Amino acid sequence: MRSGEVHELTRDDARRIAVHAQLLSAERPTDLLGLVRHLTILQDDPTKAVAPSADLVAWSRLGGGYDPRELEQALAVGTLVELHSMIRPAEDIALFRAEMAAWPGPGPLTEWQVDMRDWVAANDHCRRDILDRLYDEGPLPASAFPDTTAVPWESSGWNNDRNIRMLLDRMVQRGEIAMAGREGRERLWDLAERVYPDVEPVPLEEALRIRAERRLRSLGLARARSSKVPGEPADVGEVGEPAVVEGVRGKWRVDLAYLDAPPLDLATGGRVALLSPLDRLAYDRKRVAELFCFDYQLEMYKPAAKRRWGYWALPVLAGDRLVGKLDATAERDAGVLRVDAVHEDEPWPRDVRVAVEAEISALSEWLGFEEVVRPD
Repeated sequence: MRSGEVHELTRDDARRIAVHAQLLSAERPTDLLGLVRHLTILQDDPTKAVAPSADLVAWSRLGGGYDPRELEQALAVGTLVELHSMIRPAEDIALFRAEMAAWPGPGPLTEWQVDMRDWVAANDHCRRDILDRLYDEGPLPASAFPDTTAVPWESSGWNNDRNIRMLLDRMVQRGEIAMAGREGRERLWDLAERVYPDVEPVPLEEALRIRAERRLRSLGLARARSSKVPGEPADVGEVGEPAVVEGVRGKWRVDLAYLDAPPLDLATGGRVALLSPLDRLAYDRKRVAELFCFDYQLEMYKPAAKRRWGYWALPVLAGDRLVGKLDATAERDAGVLRVDAVHEDEPWPRDVRVAVEAEISALSEWLGFEEVVRPD
């Protein structure tokens, strides 16, 4: 097919492309920095029901040889940095500098952007106090800054009375401060110039295109346009090649690098993987329902009685299909991985069941536990 023509894909094609792009085939990547450069992000979520999401994503690709201290060290020395709750290669900050400089946005501003700009301006004294404290003492947690805002942040309720947190978020967007580590679950902040590398900004339009190209390379197949989602965008604009997926409505874009990727049968190029609930393969719930026919929700915010799969249930990948969920908890005090349920969306063949059990054992071993327990 000539470049520019619409690629007609089956759902099988789409799944194969997506799994290869996310580096979840039997051929594993070999190093953490190379992995993050390809995936572009690891979501920085500290929930440790099993392990922090960033570590689970790395383990599911790199295998048992991955040591979470590698991630800690990369963040400490600055080869990886955190921006907008995403861990990224430090050099990628060049792709965000122009956007930071244009805050709250280039061109005509929306009403929301005007409100943000005016709110930060109204609290300029507090903002300068934070910068002065960080210059003298940083890094510091949010709790170290007294709330001297002149105008409180107003919202529908979720962020009311969180003035400092909201101001810190705006200062990150402006490129003034950056996350510099953690004390327990609390983030530490410092001046951005002490955290980010000194890189030349990429012009905004070019930076947005490069980010979309890299996002598509990591996803393999993505919507040209989609609803805005929290965190990293799910769509890619006009980069890549146009595609349609049989039985799925809408316009897609595909990365040509994966069109001829091999099949993912468990006996050949595929494998079983236990995924973080925040894994990019499964994070876009609409995409995963359309391409994988996989029903999934993160249920940690639901009352226990209303959960179908568990507090932090891990999606189970077998080859190019998402086939179930693992309800497991790392009981660190007892030194065991507790498995409350293994949910099969459809009855699994024996080879999948055996491979899933092997992966559960591998997860337990990676966590440093000697035993997998299954309560009666």
